[in-house]
Amino acid sequence: MNSLIDFCEKAVFRHRLWVIVAFLIATVFLAYQSSQLKLDAGFTKNIPLEHQYMVNYMKHRKDFGGANSILVSVCDRNGNIFNQNFFDTLKNVHDQLFFINGVDRALVKSLFSSSTRFTEIVEGGFAGGPVIPADFNSSRQEALELVSRNIDKAGIVGRLVSNDFQCAMVTAQLLELDPDTGEKLDTLAFADQLEIQLRDKFESDQISIHIIGFAKMIGDVADGAKDVVLFFAIAIAITAVMVFFFSKSVMLTFLPLLCSVIAVVWQMGLLTLLGFGLDPMSILVPFLVFAIGVSHGVQMINAVGKRVVDGADAKVAAQLAFRTLLIPGGVALLSDTVGFMTLLVIDIGIIRELAITASLGVAVIILTNLLLLPVLMSYARFSDRYKARFAGKEHRADKFWDTISHCSNARVAYVILAVTAVLFLFGWQQSKQMKIGDLHAGAPALHSDSRYNQDTFLITDKYTISVDYMSVLVEAPPESCTSYDVMNAIDTFQWKMENIEGVQSAVSLASVSKVVNAGYNEGNPKWRVLPRNQQTMVQAISRIPTSSGLLNGDCSVMPVIMFMADHKAETIDRVVNAVKEFRQEYETDELKFKLASGPVGVMAAQNEAVSNAQTPMMMYVFGAVILLCLLSFRSVRATLSVVIPLYVVSILAQALMTYLEIGLTVSTLPVIALGVGIGVDYGIYILSTMSVKLKEGMPCRQAYFEALKERGSAVLFTGITLAVGVSTWVFSSLKFQMDMGILLTFMFVVNMLGATIVLPALASLFWYKQK
Repeated sequence: MNSLIDFCEKAVFRHRLWVIVAFLIATVFLAYQSSQLKLDAGFTKNIPLEHQYMVNYMKHRKDFGGANSILVSVCDRNGNIFNQNFFDTLKNVHDQLFFINGVDRALVKSLFSSSTRFTEIVEGGFAGGPVIPADFNSSRQEALELVSRNIDKAGIVGRLVSNDFQCAMVTAQLLELDPDTGEKLDTLAFADQLEIQLRDKFESDQISIHIIGFAKMIGDVADGAKDVVLFFAIAIAITAVMVFFFSKSVMLTFLPLLCSVIAVVWQMGLLTLLGFGLDPMSILVPFLVFAIGVSHGVQMINAVGKRVVDGADAKVAAQLAFRTLLIPGGVALLSDTVGFMTLLVIDIGIIRELAITASLGVAVIILTNLLLLPVLMSYARFSDRYKARFAGKEHRADKFWDTISHCSNARVAYVILAVTAVLFLFGWQQSKQMKIGDLHAGAPALHSDSRYNQDTFLITDKYTISVDYMSVLVEAPPESCTSYDVMNAIDTFQWKMENIEGVQSAVSLASVSKVVNAGYNEGNPKWRVLPRNQQTMVQAISRIPTSSGLLNGDCSVMPVIMFMADHKAETIDRVVNAVKEFRQEYETDELKFKLASGPVGVMAAQNEAVSNAQTPMMMYVFGAVILLCLLSFRSVRATLSVVIPLYVVSILAQALMTYLEIGLTVSTLPVIALGVGIGVDYGIYILSTMSVKLKEGMPCRQAYFEALKERGSAVLFTGITLAVGVSTWVFSSLKFQMDMGILLTFMFVVNMLGATIVLPALASLFWYKQK
């Protein structure tokens, strides 16, 4: 190990100027690349594509459309849609949405769609036609009255028209590829078009426009994510002030901030080179990279300052600091990198991109903060005044460290460990209640009072459909829709699902066939049943086109579409469990009830993927930390001293999530790995000094005191600085950023306390002979 350090030291410090030039060239190049970085959001990135639900979804997506849908509700502020202004606006909204690039035009649906038809029973049999006839004139009152009657006959109240007749709906499905360019659809640009071409254009004093769907939600998240630039600037300002108070030097404040900003620039430039964009959900990662860079930079300026006070010149002090911090700093950053890379085990594209983004950033810090920073500091000039001020600060801190070092006394240690054990048991019990998935209605990434969530609540309240729907795909042999047994099983399944709490309504080929059958029998409600005669069944389904989304071309797949009240975790679990129970009883070799399609089907797959990945992810994160600590310290006792506080804090963080009603979702799952990855740095830095003293036979308390003198100031400073920086996120317009800010603040502070209080108590227990 010493040979490696010697080689690195000679290679770096004998060619200091060339090192700086190389970093300058690389920074200019990667800064240009980072200027090409774009926000990149895609629907399929949020899907665990290998999950069985999503395999079923992708298999039948061409027949029944995707889960990436848009709902536009046009509402009359006066409370009645039957007026000329409303119908003119509704038609304009339908036409405008039809021509927005990226919309699957065959699947745009509203009152003005030719496929929106009514059927009625008349003396001579059936009569029907489009709900809005071809010669419709919105200025004529009798035409509006005719449409009102047709709406009742069509049975579309609650779907295309609100239950209170104050709103009407326009729905659409989105394409995966842009039809003009052949490339992946730009979701963020599409969301902007919805605002510009629909809401801005048609909303007025008489009309309100309400838009929901994945693309619109991601667009609103991206708009909110722009605030991250402001939070980033605030974090830099706060960090600069705190680093200045710590270092008492403008130069020593500037250098670690510069190296950390360079790390962020390299990270974003490398993302562009690798062909990645920056997803709105992972836009917070550059801030974390900056924060991690500052924390390691402070360790470096602290180490250099101590050497300068001891009489070394700037170059020698930088070399000594480099030798001292290369291994512990490298191990800490490698632990961060490997910890973040464990997120790659999760089969969700957005989390894998986050893992790559975070891993790249932390890996770059190894170069900028462990190589570039000491080289830059070797050119610094330290005045006698600075040396005297730094020495005075160190002398004053010794009294504080002497007090803290009592944590490694046996009696105090036992009390600390007892309290830690009680907190762990409490956290463990509380963490068992943590829910997988969203715990609140609306888009979880946005606050409940956001425009998007207010639109969601309005649509859910006024219609029996919403964007929260799940399709169960019933697979059977071809032409099975003419079989009474198959149709009856579908009908029974639909009836049972409609009686599950959280399901607002459901529709299937069976339910529509019963309505048609009654129509053939003078509309008598007694005939609203499935005919047992095959010819009569054929007659009933012949009027239901494949464009309805209720059957495919050969009648081998017939979805049952369930519209949910919300997408809360408990609602999804309740419905999914009910489907699984039903198919145990009714499923045969030829009749399969396949989960799941629709937006809620995607969420169900996400929840199960997150649930399945939670334990392996924790095992991989801690496994990587344990392995690197063992390689670094070559001591089981030292490794346990670092890992145990980390594990306790991760359990307490899960308990906090339960207390704050934060579910474990795609956006919150990475937080635990991020917190562990960053939190391990504190323990590694303290124990790297402490373990050397312990191996020399020094008493445990004295070894801890020496470690605090060497590393304590920087550890406390970085913990507080990181916590203050992320705590500003509680003011974010994005709820998921606020949640991450709370959790990361907690983990940064408590991991720091664990490293300075629990770690020495454990060391006192493990090295009990060295008193």
